[in-house]
Amino acid sequence: MKSLTKTAIACAVSLAAFNAFAETEITIATVNNGHMIEMQKLTPEFEKQYPDIKLKWVTLEEGVLRQNVTQDIANGSGLYDVMTIGMYEAPIWGERGWLEPIDTSGDYDVEDILPSIRGGLSYNDTMYAAPFYGESSMVMYRKDLADKAGVTIGDRDSWEHIRDAAAAMNDPDNGVYGICLRGKAGWGDNMAFLSAMANSFGARWFDMDWKPQLTSDEWKNAVNFYVDLLNKYGPPGASGNSFNENLALFNEGKCGMWIDATIAASFVTDPKQSKVADKVAFAQSPYAVTEKGANWLWSWALGIPAATKHAEAAQTFVRWATSKEYIKLVAEHNGWGAVPTGTRTSTYENPEFTKAAVFADAELKAINSANPNDSTLKPSPYVGVQFAAIPEFQAIGTTTGQMVSGALSGSLSVDKALESANRSADRQMRQAGYY
Repeated sequence: MKSLTKTAIACAVSLAAFNAFAETEITIATVNNGHMIEMQKLTPEFEKQYPDIKLKWVTLEEGVLRQNVTQDIANGSGLYDVMTIGMYEAPIWGERGWLEPIDTSGDYDVEDILPSIRGGLSYNDTMYAAPFYGESSMVMYRKDLADKAGVTIGDRDSWEHIRDAAAAMNDPDNGVYGICLRGKAGWGDNMAFLSAMANSFGARWFDMDWKPQLTSDEWKNAVNFYVDLLNKYGPPGASGNSFNENLALFNEGKCGMWIDATIAASFVTDPKQSKVADKVAFAQSPYAVTEKGANWLWSWALGIPAATKHAEAAQTFVRWATSKEYIKLVAEHNGWGAVPTGTRTSTYENPEFTKAAVFADAELKAINSANPNDSTLKPSPYVGVQFAAIPEFQAIGTTTGQMVSGALSGSLSVDKALESANRSADRQMRQAGYY
């Protein structure tokens, strides 16, 4: 009897040791946007399906996330097993061997992913990050306020018309501002918006010799227009606002218009989040002298650093979170109007989605209209709409964003801001050996 008891205890200890060894914890770094927060809430669904994998989340503000994951992957530290990155990082890091190729085999159905999104996350036709959601940019506006002010907003309006509409809807005494736009410094914050706006003014980041063009008339015209527009008809403290801050303002009914990521459409039309959900309409982004590059193209995607020690578990999670089945899971929990969009053709072909998502057609039209290979009026040597897909751009875009934010807050003039940004960019490009 004692022998059997000892054997049973030994077996139990061995089994516990095996289970402890078999269980893998993966650390996921992500941004604090609504769809990512929802993904975290669905952790139990994943762990129920894959009981040998546990998820640990590190959720960060956008700018901090970018700094942390860039430092981690460049150093090969392996702090994260999955990281949320985008169209800027995926091809550059993939080329450098910093990312594991995404496993798109079997029933993942990679061909269902929208071609522009798939292409933007690939290097040499290999996908190095899987899209969690995709986006372009468009105008979201209060139809009731526009009607009251006697203005109409249509697809591809001129920026002058948008300015006039913002003036007509501006009612600060009642807490309503004509327009809300990103002002917070960062290459993925204010510069994501402003780069697309500047494109439409005929601007470009670099000429064909890779010389920075930030002191060009086109950039000056765009930034002066932007600063004047926000200072006259934007909310107070606009230089501190990015996506989440403007989303909160819009949902509280404080913005007549908001030009930003198409992914916001599912939030501003959700009555659980938005006080003006039934009053929102959509239009394609405005332009000044050209429609080229007038709206951006982006995807928040999940990448697997080559330094991970849990590549197989990471692949399992990434495939799950970016699958057609995950989209259906979100729909079951929150309805089809709340699913992550901009990634799969099948989503837009689903009648339940198109019925629930009043923004579906406008969103897909914006995404399909963006062309990262031809986004500037004058010839440019880079790929990308709201960024230039070169390693040096992150630093250049960040510095430019800081200068422009300073111009918006009034701490320096637009000309001084652009001159300073151009000097910094020139120094970066010379040091990198572009010329």
